[in-house]
Amino acid sequence: MNFDLSQDEEMLKALAERFVNETYDIDRRRAYQREATGFSIDNWRLLGELGLIAALFDEASGGLELDATGIATVFEALGRGLVVEPLIENGLFAGRLFADTAPAALRDAWLPDLITGDRRLAVAHAEAGSRAGRLWVKTRAELSADGAVLNGAKAYVPAGVDADGYLVSAREGGDPGDPASVRLFLVPADAPGLAISDWRMADGGAAVSLRLDGVRVSADHMVSGGAAAIDKATMLANLARAAEALGIMERLFAETKDYLRTREQFGVPLSSFQAIQHRMVAQYAAIEQARALLNLAMVARGDADFVNAVCGVRAFISDVSLTLAHEMVQFHGGMGVTDELSIGHGHKRLLVLSRWPDDPDAALDRFAGIAA
Repeated sequence: MNFDLSQDEEMLKALAERFVNETYDIDRRRAYQREATGFSIDNWRLLGELGLIAALFDEASGGLELDATGIATVFEALGRGLVVEPLIENGLFAGRLFADTAPAALRDAWLPDLITGDRRLAVAHAEAGSRAGRLWVKTRAELSADGAVLNGAKAYVPAGVDADGYLVSAREGGDPGDPASVRLFLVPADAPGLAISDWRMADGGAAVSLRLDGVRVSADHMVSGGAAAIDKATMLANLARAAEALGIMERLFAETKDYLRTREQFGVPLSSFQAIQHRMVAQYAAIEQARALLNLAMVARGDADFVNAVCGVRAFISDVSLTLAHEMVQFHGGMGVTDELSIGHGHKRLLVLSRWPDDPDAALDRFAGIAA
């Protein structure tokens, strides 16, 4: 099986690595996260200038339409850099979902600025009852001749601080767990009746919750996509999340390996102790298993095989990545949880990745259900 990258994929990988090398170290990462948005707006616009945002969109929208291999390659490189800019949530998930489902006039009005990084969208889908990633939409849309009126609440919108608009899921009828009658609406951030509350996640990133009280959406802001479109976009985002997690695992492992070679105890390097060697070998094996499963998702053919492979790699990485992070923190001792080392930063990011949009058990159940 050939895993050689195409010329475009090699170029984008090099751009991602260059972005990390020129804009990131631990001190700057901490400074970026202290901003209200949880990341650097300047860096976001730089990603637009480099073409890394555009790469996530299809060719008809002015992008490169990266396939699974390209997406995994780029986000693995960004994961190694512990990048905090929300390319997954605002770019791949929200941007691609919007591009695939919005009517032509709305696409023309928003896409150019989304691709350059001048505007951002966030997906407002998760509600308080949507445990373990299952569909649960109570937010209601009352349709009228000139649009719709939305009422409800969205509990968790990652990378939603200072977004220019929100792709809000709401139902026109039916019960909260029924995928039928769910559709998307583009709600501008300054829409009357929209209340936005921001808060910080475990990894230091920023998220918001939304309250919609009689929010009016014009007919030209009603998007055709429903539950099926959200699921499709979620699978693509989950592939990127798995690749990012793998990149973080690789970085934490490499830094810990160097630390064990230089840190001495009883007059010898920690790396000389057989028990530590065995534990590191176990984590190296986990990284290689994760890479093999990610490769399987990258080469999957057909929608069913792709979904199956993505659910499998997500279930595995969500589990083993936290075990690896715990081990790397343990080897560093108390220093491993300080903000001065990247180990703790990576651990917290892996914690969030492993629990969003579902937990490892839910991901495994989904994989088992598909494979049965």
